[in-house]
Amino acid sequence: MTGLNPSTPTPTTITVHQQSRVLEVGFSDGRQFRIPFELMRVYSPSAEVKGHGPGQEVLQTGKRLVEVVTLEPVGNYAVQPTFSDGHNTGIFSWDYLYFLGSQEAELWKQYETRLQQAGASRDQPMPAPAASACGHHH
Repeated sequence: MTGLNPSTPTPTTITVHQQSRVLEVGFSDGRQFRIPFELMRVYSPSAEVKGHGPGQEVLQTGKRLVEVVTLEPVGNYAVQPTFSDGHNTGIFSWDYLYFLGSQEAELWKQYETRLQQAGASRDQPMPAPAASACGHHH
């Protein structure tokens, strides 16, 4: 992920809107996206969401009201949000934010489909991770 595509626009402004729960990102190509925190959380590019290989994604539910508590810069190519549910291992590169913003409608559709396939609902709480999986309680 270090070699950013040089043609990828870079953010000129990044604003966290706590009230409306969106990350507003203005890019150098003039496009502006309002990316919902829920979308960022559900599509977080972290191992605990993505899994460690295809088909190992962990379906995230109950994230509609999740908030971004802090947003830390990572070098000059990404940001790392800390979410109100404690999740903080996702590194969102500029091209990933652009992808989320520009593909938002499609990504919501995929999410809804995955929820249906799992027989889950968007507002269902996440199942607690099995204690045996990591050997300690949260």
